[in-house]
Amino acid sequence: MTYTAPVREIAFCLDHVVGAGRLARTDRYADATDDARDAILTEAARLCEQVLAPLNIVSDRQGAVLENGVVRTTPGFREAYKAIAEGGWVGISADPEFGGMGLPMTFTTAVNEMMSSACLSLGLCPLLSQGQIEALENHASDEIKALYLPRLISGEWTGTMNLTEPSAGSDVGALRSRAEPDGQGTWRVTGQKIFISWGDHDVAENVVHLVLARLPGAPSGTKGISLFLVPKFIPDENGAPGQANSLRVVSLEHKMGLHGSPTAVMEFDGARGWMIGPENGGMACMFTMMNNARLGVGVQGLGVAEAAYQKALAYARERRQGRTPIGDGNGAIVDHADVRRMLLRMKTLTEAARAICLDTAFSTDMARALSGDEAAAWKARAAFLTPIAKAFGTDVGNEVAYEGVQVHGGMGYIEETGAAQFSRDVRVTAIYEGTNGIQAMDLTGRKMMDGGAAARALLAELRAVDEPSGRLGRAVDALARATDWMLDNQPNDRFAGAVPYLRMWGLTLGAAALVKGAAAASGDDARRRAALADWFLRAELSAVPGLAEAACTGAAPLYALSADDLAA
Repeated sequence: MTYTAPVREIAFCLDHVVGAGRLARTDRYADATDDARDAILTEAARLCEQVLAPLNIVSDRQGAVLENGVVRTTPGFREAYKAIAEGGWVGISADPEFGGMGLPMTFTTAVNEMMSSACLSLGLCPLLSQGQIEALENHASDEIKALYLPRLISGEWTGTMNLTEPSAGSDVGALRSRAEPDGQGTWRVTGQKIFISWGDHDVAENVVHLVLARLPGAPSGTKGISLFLVPKFIPDENGAPGQANSLRVVSLEHKMGLHGSPTAVMEFDGARGWMIGPENGGMACMFTMMNNARLGVGVQGLGVAEAAYQKALAYARERRQGRTPIGDGNGAIVDHADVRRMLLRMKTLTEAARAICLDTAFSTDMARALSGDEAAAWKARAAFLTPIAKAFGTDVGNEVAYEGVQVHGGMGYIEETGAAQFSRDVRVTAIYEGTNGIQAMDLTGRKMMDGGAAARALLAELRAVDEPSGRLGRAVDALARATDWMLDNQPNDRFAGAVPYLRMWGLTLGAAALVKGAAAASGDDARRRAALADWFLRAELSAVPGLAEAACTGAAPLYALSADDLAA
């Protein structure tokens, strides 16, 4: 089975669920017309289907390797990355001043979904560059922008983010990497970073690292962290890659999946770097890249879900096993009730995640396109949706990939079918860019610091969706009560129920999206979408009341047993 980009479904979601047509009515995105979007989706689909997708299984079997200090990527990756770069796909949303298209993040998000479906290992590379481009656009000096942005946007160079260390994972403030002034206006960065995706490779001529490090005498914790741009090759006077910097790849991780994506242990040994942003202001600068990446990672989960669903559906329609209720005694397994259940779950969860991810990107774009109170409201909406998009999108990716293996039965456990690769590849997405538990804690912590204003604004939107059965309304009521509980309780009690609380949001927002889509469709498509929405309301949204109870239980039951009790 080959991957088919869901161009029609993405366009429908943008038009009728998200309402992305409003972007073209702003001055900033006046060029983001439906025709422009359709052209972009069509061209991106061709690239993903014809160039990237054939490499997916190859990348699993022939992953990146480190040979004599040189990282060599999967055969075919260099040519495929060249096609991505030359097509302008890295800089869709980047500033036109430096060679970008200046189009909405909403368009980039749609393209990134297709790339993630086609070959997640390779799709990671431009995604990281996109995050770095946004960070530099917002925080770098004019000199750095002029030198680095055109080359990152063109894809000549690629970007990475270097946060994690052996002793500092989620607790970034514990990092030990240091940076010392060298008397030349630059800094010498020393330290080791781990889990650096695309930390080195052979698909582009330079790799640009954004590295968190601590200055001499800097405060402890995150308040004493600065951000540095550290290139693999220091640009010469013409801006070409020149002298090799003092950094190296120590090793590549042997991973559960994503074998084609080189995940490096990086060693910086007095490497020359340029400070981005103010001294001790590195976390604020890096958060620009991290928030970009959090949405991007949610989209990775979505992309794998779509690909896993397509593969499972194709198999279920071909595989014949046993007597089915609506077959002739030798029907395909798609006609068995439990297989239908799994396929419906896969499809509706995927569509729900797509709507949430695109809505998050759209909200980000509207915040940039407008001004004053309108921009502030959209910015708050985007900020609230971001942890939901990341966690729900990647949870859906994992759940749909799991169901895909199950639909295949025993053949799903056999690597040759490709179903298992989706499950292995997508697993890490729930971990990196902040684990999904951390995303949920962010939702119930930092995102509630406005007194619940952003949450209540979204609840009001959900209440306005017309759903005659009352199932959506009851879910919104439960979500509203859980929101009030979160606002009235202490942080650790909130954190104890944060994961089920975020899941409530994902399911409820997803249900509303499916209902809106059914209402907007016509003809046979309306019948199909209404049936999908009805199933989701009954089978998935029905979990919300139980999730509400779990969300509002508090922390006490978690500590009823000691660590010794757990070991007994």
